[in-house]
Amino acid sequence: MIHEQIQLVRHAIEVACASNDRDSSSVRVLAVSKTRSSAEIRLAHDSGINNFGENYVQEAIQKIHELRDLPLTWHYIGGIQSNKTKDLARYFQWVHSIDRAKIASRLNDARAECQPNDPLNVCLQLNLEGETQKSGISADDVKDLLQHTRQLPHLRVRGFMIVPKVHSDSSLEQEGFRHAAALFRKYRGIGGDNWDTLSMGMSNDFAAAVVEGATIIRLGTVLFGPRGSLR
Repeated sequence: MIHEQIQLVRHAIEVACASNDRDSSSVRVLAVSKTRSSAEIRLAHDSGINNFGENYVQEAIQKIHELRDLPLTWHYIGGIQSNKTKDLARYFQWVHSIDRAKIASRLNDARAECQPNDPLNVCLQLNLEGETQKSGISADDVKDLLQHTRQLPHLRVRGFMIVPKVHSDSSLEQEGFRHAAALFRKYRGIGGDNWDTLSMGMSNDFAAAVVEGATIIRLGTVLFGPRGSLR
């Protein structure tokens, strides 16, 4: 049952936080609900999950409409196409995957049109090992994109998202989390008062990410089980 899985995850978060003198309440569970049904999302909400992450815009919009009776916060965590920025600005409260100034500007303009008094929460996506199949910016490009995005009045820059390179040696993955955390601290001054988010860690590595400072962990299979297994 999803309720039991969530309890196991929360216990693992508590253990990871205790090893680093952190309060477990500083870690938010983001349920990755791409390809999951509205019924599955309702079950997760009934078990205390309010934040959901989607990768596919049209699929997400359908579920947002179907679940509008619930007080949910919707996060977009997929790659961003320019022609989708209006929908992202209209339907989501968070976008985790900004990696270009053009996309940041388009999101800002679109948010100004649909919700001018409620800035869109955004993170910059890091790609610290130069993986060509992944979106994201290098450490060298952080300052320019951060300064550009911070100047946009309808975006609220919260921090970084990272998907570290998969290594057979888990210590190398942890080093990726550590590098992201170091950059997060480095740019706190430019980030401003809302700079508070490290979105990193997934089902197979979230405990290591929490140890290194993750504030949002993006969990799918560990919460919902294999796809198609409604519980």
